[in-house]
Amino acid sequence: MSTNTKGPAKRPPLPTRAEILAFIAENPGNAGKSEIARAFGIKGSDKIALKALLKEIVADGDVERRGKRLRPPGRLPPVTVLEITGRDRDGELVAVPAEWQEETEGRPPRIVIVPGRQRERGRAPGIGDRVLTRISEPAEGPMTGRVIKLLARRPSAVLGVYREGEFGARIEPVDRKQAELTVSLNEAGASDGDLVVVEVDKAGRFVRPKARVTERIANLKSEKAVSLIALHAHGIPYVFPPEVLAEAAAAEAVTLKDREDWRKLPLVTIDPADAKDHDDAVHAEPDSDPTNPGGFVVTVAIADVSWYVRPNSALDREALKRGNSVYFPDRVVPMLPERISNDLCSLREAEDRPALAVRMVFGANGDKRGHRFHRILMRSAAKLSYQEVQAAIDGMPNERTEPLVGPILEPLYAAYEALSRGRAAREPLELDLPERKILLKPDGSIDRVIVPERLDAHRLIEEFMIQANVAAAEALEEKGSPVVYRIHDAPSLAKLEALREFLASIDIKLPKGGAMRPSQFNKILERVADSEHDALVNEVVLRTQAQAEYSPANIGHFGLNLRRYAHFTSPIRRYADLIVHRALVAALHLGAGGLPAGAEKGLDEISAQISLAERRAMAAERDTVDRLIAHFLVDRIGARFTGRIAGVTRAGLFVKLADTGADGFVPVSTLGEEYFRYDEAAHSMVGEMTGTTHRLGDTVEVRLVEAAPVAGALRFELLSEGRAGKPPRGSRRPAKRGPKRPPAGRSRRR
Repeated sequence: MSTNTKGPAKRPPLPTRAEILAFIAENPGNAGKSEIARAFGIKGSDKIALKALLKEIVADGDVERRGKRLRPPGRLPPVTVLEITGRDRDGELVAVPAEWQEETEGRPPRIVIVPGRQRERGRAPGIGDRVLTRISEPAEGPMTGRVIKLLARRPSAVLGVYREGEFGARIEPVDRKQAELTVSLNEAGASDGDLVVVEVDKAGRFVRPKARVTERIANLKSEKAVSLIALHAHGIPYVFPPEVLAEAAAAEAVTLKDREDWRKLPLVTIDPADAKDHDDAVHAEPDSDPTNPGGFVVTVAIADVSWYVRPNSALDREALKRGNSVYFPDRVVPMLPERISNDLCSLREAEDRPALAVRMVFGANGDKRGHRFHRILMRSAAKLSYQEVQAAIDGMPNERTEPLVGPILEPLYAAYEALSRGRAAREPLELDLPERKILLKPDGSIDRVIVPERLDAHRLIEEFMIQANVAAAEALEEKGSPVVYRIHDAPSLAKLEALREFLASIDIKLPKGGAMRPSQFNKILERVADSEHDALVNEVVLRTQAQAEYSPANIGHFGLNLRRYAHFTSPIRRYADLIVHRALVAALHLGAGGLPAGAEKGLDEISAQISLAERRAMAAERDTVDRLIAHFLVDRIGARFTGRIAGVTRAGLFVKLADTGADGFVPVSTLGEEYFRYDEAAHSMVGEMTGTTHRLGDTVEVRLVEAAPVAGALRFELLSEGRAGKPPRGSRRPAKRGPKRPPAGRSRRR
């Protein structure tokens, strides 16, 4: 008699924490619960235990969740733009991420550069270059970046302003961190006040470095010179090559061939009063379907840029190089030549224009029931501004808008009211951060700084565009097409913990746990609305958020609380939208100009490039505003201003002025006689002897001590005494004897 000793098959044990972390590290960007379960043979009810273990690992901060994927904290995207900073002891090039917020993300990782195709073409990257790389993190050894493309060579030259004086010429640098230079040779024949490029000569230990002027760019007294500094400092292309202009000039207006004729549909454009190009038009009407009572049909038509800008053309290559249009107070640097952006693709009133339109059906509660895309020929019924549309709805129409109120404007607002219900149910993040706008005089100097009123007309267009972007992403996913998503990750656990510590300092408790939803942030903002902490908490919540970017891998959009989102509505000024248009044309078989076969292989690289271009544009726009305001205030040295502490660092306080929004710096050494300790969690400076506290968001009074227009820098003296507080615990540090602050109304300057 035989005995069967074989019992039921043993279920595999759960992997250990170390095994899970090792698997995630070996599979960057591709490790989720399903992949881990498959790798370790976990099935059935054991997946519940695995889910609990993964949640615990995420809560402990050992890994970060990005959508459904897990990754080590601080992990870089697989394709990243790096800036080469030097060489290691072995002579290998080393780099850091081109965009890295050290104050919030810690020290940047150092990556060893592995040359790719560039070396084979004789264009090996060097120190100062920006390169697009594919990141690899081996189990042993340093992180490496294999070069995909050399994006830009950063010259060793310095940008500055040529100044002539009694003791010779000097260079006033544009970079705030660069020291002033003495001119040794003026090869370019520069004159006083010229913006120039210089090569810096090596100097001895006790000798000021000297510079050779190699190129004259423009005189700062000329029109648009301030934004010209930012363009050169950030390496933004602003002159179109001849072949690009020639291609644009040769473009011809489209015909009705292969398009639907929508010229009788009264689509209207609603833009700022000074807008020169119009890339979106809207229309709404009640849904006639009896199964959708109270519903609406909303149409959004977007300029068909994909018809004119074909893949791999000169126009296309230049548009990708620029990534987006850049907007300064004194000029616009467009992504596309004016022949395309302001003429053929601008949805001008009463002129035939090609468009890609999406017709969306919404229920009375704002839920989208369906959508369909069309390639059309349209004719805008009216060119309207936000202000005149709002005035018409409020009962004050002008001659242009009066005949449009009943048939066009009222249905738009009725549809918006329905969509607002859907938005309220979705609960996106609702930050209250008013934006300022600089108005210039004819000579390019500042006239005044205003905060434009936020109208329902603005919100209407914004919500219509968001829904059109969602429809584009959904349509492409449904067809299995490649997509460049606009993604916005949830805040990291480290940032949430920092927020938790800060809120505790103002007696607001944030529950411990995993990820937060936008609605939870909104409840915090509602709690402090109209209180002394209102502006402060809005600022800190903003800093807690991740930065939005472009990616072919979808993780959703946290701020908008949307599962899928793709930029579709501005192809005139954003390359990402042009990619989405091409994908829709190809996936929906709408004619010529679609995304070519195999294009998905390059979307990682394109997404990294245009994400960097977007951040580059934001930095250039911010720097230009700083320089304009510094010019505006240079004659007001000694004046007193009211402002708000907008930043706290170990070096001192950043103060934002209430009337202009200008940012200036207060060095910590000027705060008073005692030593001030930086409290990172509370975003404050605390006096070690008295406990006197200066905290982010505090309203303060300052005196302007110095203005450097070329660098866009302001230095303030703090006149406010600070709030009473307790000295830090365990403080044994002696008082730091800085300059004694004078009483209010008196200045140290003589």
